[in-house]
Amino acid sequence: MSTSKKTILIVDDEPPIRRFLSPFLEAEGYAVIEAGSGHEALSLIASHGPDVILLDLGLPDMDGEELLRTLPVWLRAKVIVLSVRSRERDKVTALDLGASDYLTKPFSLGELAARIRVCLRRGGSDGESPPSRYTFGELSLDLEAHVASLKGEDLHLTPTEFKLLAYLARHAGKVVTHSQLLREVWGKQSQGQEHYVRIHIHKLRQKIESDPARPRYLHTETGIGYRLVD
Repeated sequence: MSTSKKTILIVDDEPPIRRFLSPFLEAEGYAVIEAGSGHEALSLIASHGPDVILLDLGLPDMDGEELLRTLPVWLRAKVIVLSVRSRERDKVTALDLGASDYLTKPFSLGELAARIRVCLRRGGSDGESPPSRYTFGELSLDLEAHVASLKGEDLHLTPTEFKLLAYLARHAGKVVTHSQLLREVWGKQSQGQEHYVRIHIHKLRQKIESDPARPRYLHTETGIGYRLVD
């Protein structure tokens, strides 16, 4: 990460929440700007180009999901939803609309800080090309060479397993939904075939996890999808 401060936009209509988050994030070394409505957030996004957006879904002038749909295509900021909505459907919808992560209120500040660091570390908003090599503990992945290894030994992955692992690696630390994996790995025509994902995740765990029943790398987000732990 560069030495220049990253900018975080807090979008929440409750001033106490913004007053709670702002000093903590500033103490973490971020520049913080605030918006109390969706339209104010869009104005600040256009003028400041934040690196991370912390988005509450219950805004007074538009729903947070509508704001996600409205975000400009050029925006490289990562969006972390902070919401009291805890239903799986709400989480899946927000993630499918482009949110990088979802935290249900109440949450710990330590966890929020960790999620922000992951967002900035993986595919940050500074315009750099995504890496072609990834390392997670003893698991390594080279996208250009099309090679995956564990403890220095090559893994014998099928093309689908490699494509699945590569997509998860590119989004390491982020919850990836079933529908996102279906679309990116199997194509749009596969929507509704969630069993494809479950079957291949099971096979992938057999190859990358020392104990597939207690995975170290590939975690399940129940009812939503999966997260490759960074």
